Parts: sequence; structure tokens; C-alpha cells
Amino acid sequence: MKKFVILIPIYNDWESLKKLLKEINLYTDKWEAKISIVIVNDSSTIKRPSLDSNFNNIQSIKIINMKENRGHARCYAAGLKYIIEKQDFDYVILMDGDGEDRPEELNLIFEKSKQYPSHVITANRIKRSESFLFKFLYECHKIITYVFTGKLIKFGNYGCLPKKAVSELVEDSSIWSSYSGTLTKIISDRVSISSFRGPRYFGPSQMNFASLLIHSFSIIAVFKKSVIIRSILFLTLYLFFISGNFSIITLFPALAVLIFLFLILKISSRENIEELNNSLKNISSIDVLSDLNSR
Repeated sequence: MKKFVILIPIYNDWESLKKLLKEINLYTDKWEAKISIVIVNDSSTIKRPSLDSNFNNIQSIKIINMKENRGHARCYAAGLKYIIEKQDFDYVILMDGDGEDRPEELNLIFEKSKQYPSHVITANRIKRSESFLFKFLYECHKIITYVFTGKLIKFGNYGCLPKKAVSELVEDSSIWSSYSGTLTKIISDRVSISSFRGPRYFGPSQMNFASLLIHSFSIIAVFKKSVIIRSILFLTLYLFFISGNFSIITLFPALAVLIFLFLILKISSRENIEELNNSLKNISSIDVLSDLNSR
């Protein structure tokens, strides 16, 4: 019987987590598998309420409490680091804790893992629930990413990793900054399910323009070598075509590309293998809510 660990980062969103745990238990009732849940508490400022832990289909629930807030991407990276070192597993499912990664799609992921046991499974978004402006900006992000990297990335964190893929990911420094970018860069054996981005269970989305910008640039920064080459080619060709007609207006595109390149190189400094390797030192405590294996 295969062992699945569901990795969920949380920052203050405890009410959503309570509902999500019940939904996970509900939608995995037909699984012939052992299911464990690892929750990474990113130094929440809201006290954790009591959580239900008596579930029929969930073998264990652990909450890893971090000393310092490191952000969503680094919660996933630290969580994968913890799981590869401390857990017995065959697959890891990455899942946001707010309901936007719909638990009803877990069955699609599970069935896909049986068809392709050695492949990474991504949840490719075909429909989103955000505002028109956010959807427009997200499409712009995908286009810019494709232009500068040659990669069309249609998925986020939601998906399933076999153990071998987890081992490869935690050896790459870029996972400390961007999960989807790193996955695209180093894992080629991928299959996908069609996924709908669900509405949050409670409260407004925590993704604003600034966080979307950092998210986008972090993905692109994973492919900084391609960005540098494509930027140089663009600047060379563009400056050649406007030679003899230099002005503030004609030089603006070249200046914009230079600023963009600077920001990408700046963001790429977030990739840090030393911090990744030491990420478990940021754990203050681990709460075991339930563990059927120890009974």
C-alpha cells in the first residue's frame, strides 16, 4: 500500500485548514493508500485553535511550527526537506491550505499516480476564480515568462511528487525561491490533470499585485541564463534597428529590458542552498495531532 504525505503551508488561515482537513478525509475515503499530513506553520501570529484529529482516512497529522516567517515558497521547500529526511513515504502532494487547491481533485491526482507511478503530476489551471484584473495580470506573467525563458508554465504548487523527484528538488538551490520554476527546470517526466482554481474558504486572497510580481520574477529567475541570453539578443537587434534614431522614446524599450534583467538577477539571489540545507533549524516545535501508526 502506497504512502502519501500531503504537505500544507499555513499562515494564520486556521479556519480554512479545519475545513480542508475534513474535506481531505472525505475525498480520500476510497483510496487504497496510507495518508499522512504535514502542516508547515509559517510562524503564524494568530493562535492555533483546536483542530479535529480523529479522521478515518488520515493516518497522522503533524504541525511543524517555524520560528521565523519565511514565506509560502520556502515553507514548501522546508517541508519537502523535512519529509525527505524524517518521513517514510512514496509520494508527496503539495496543497495550499485555503481551499483554492480543490480537495475534490485529489482523486484525479491519485488515479493519475497509479497510471504514471514514476511521473510528477501537475494540476494545470484551466479556470480561475479571481478577479478579471488578476486573471489578466496572470496571463501577462505567463506570456513574459515564455518570451524570456521559452517555458510555458501552466501549473502552481498543487500536484504530486514521487520520492525520487523530491530527492532531486531538495538538492537544487532554486527550490528555495520558486517551486514551479524549479520543477520545470529539472523534472521532465511530468503529466497533468485539468484543474479549476477554487474560491478561498474564508477571507480575501492573500495574493496581491506585489506578491504576484515577486512570484512571477522568482519563476523567471530560475532560468536566468536564458533571460540573460535573450535580453542581450533583444538589445543587440533593437539597438541596431534604431541606430541613428536615438531618443528617450526609442530607448525606453531597451531601458525597460535592462531594468527587468536587473530585477531578475536581484531576485535570483533568493536562491540559497545553504539556507535550504539549514531550513530545519528554523523549526521551533512539532505538534503531533494524531498518529494511528503509533497506536
